[in-house]
Amino acid sequence: MRLSLAFSPCPNDTFIFDAMVHHKIDTEGLEFEVRLEDVETLNNQAMRGMMQVSKVSYHAFLYLGNTYVLLDSGSALGKGNGPLLIARADFPPEQMNGLTIAVPGEYTTAHMLLRFAFPGLKLKRFMIFSAIEQAILDGTVDAGVIIHENRFTYQKKGLIKIADLGELWEAQTHLPIPLGGIVAKRSLGYEVIARLNRVMYKSVRFAMEHPQDAMDYVRANAQEMEEEVMEKHIRLYVNDYTLNLGEDGKKAVQKLFSLQNPPD
Repeated sequence: MRLSLAFSPCPNDTFIFDAMVHHKIDTEGLEFEVRLEDVETLNNQAMRGMMQVSKVSYHAFLYLGNTYVLLDSGSALGKGNGPLLIARADFPPEQMNGLTIAVPGEYTTAHMLLRFAFPGLKLKRFMIFSAIEQAILDGTVDAGVIIHENRFTYQKKGLIKIADLGELWEAQTHLPIPLGGIVAKRSLGYEVIARLNRVMYKSVRFAMEHPQDAMDYVRANAQEMEEEVMEKHIRLYVNDYTLNLGEDGKKAVQKLFSLQNPPD
């Protein structure tokens, strides 16, 4: 059976999907037609029901429950790995609500965590995550929320951290940060979804047990990212929650969903 599969070219995704995409494990008869996109494109594709299996932000999954089911494996979820709010200079708290903030997509979990931390913000500009640092440097926006590998590089560009949105989430909830997960169309049926769950688990476990096996695929899609940044990225976003959400992971997702704030 051939399924459409979409995930991002970020190191943590290519790392965990390598084994199933390249048949390094038993895929139980499943074949995958792969499409790589940035996180907000993935979210929007899932909103339109375009892909049978996809990585999505947990914020986006709030709106997808009738169409997609969440897999137990493959999530980006953990501690100390949340989005950062950065700028060229610090701002006093009383100025925050008047700032123009760049956000890496309306349906990203980064956007939801920003609202959780700073509910009074109104001036937001949605853009692809890789453009946010430059938009701050150009003065197009006052500050921005960064995700993925940008958390390892922003300081080299003279930018500073205003707030760690994940740290604020953890302090208030005492739960890990639910960033993104893997979803499958409900229409695939129980048997296929069960197979997908097993295959996803095997793929993550293979990557964790044989980390160097996936690195050629990671490098091929990481563009000009430094090797050290790739490795830090993987260590930060691939962990025991990626293998299986577990009770704490499920509680974190439920807590995020309980906020139930519609997009501004």
